Amino acid sequence: MKKLLFILPILAIALFASSCSSMKGASNYEVGMEESDFLKIHPEAVISSLEGTQKTYRVVRDERFYLLATFEDERLIKLEEKELPPYWNKKTAPTKEEEQ
Repeated sequence: MKKLLFILPILAIALFASSCSSMKGASNYEVGMEESDFLKIHPEAVISSLEGTQKTYRVVRDERFYLLATFEDERLIKLEEKELPPYWNKKTAPTKEEEQ
């Protein structure tokens, strides 16, 4: 009986820890992922630059941030998250009257 009282809390903690880690979800990006997999996740991605064997895609995440994903030989080599300049946001962009 004493062994059961000792083992039961340990099993409960282990079960709780494993359930938390499984709910975390898989990360969307990893270095080396294929370009086609990235484009399946983000069909709205647009090519931002082409330099030699490197291709960079831009994906607007929300009103303030965008991603730059750089691929070389169809594999992800670099992922950057950047903040959009305030004037890119149409809600805060100055009107023509304010510019003059």
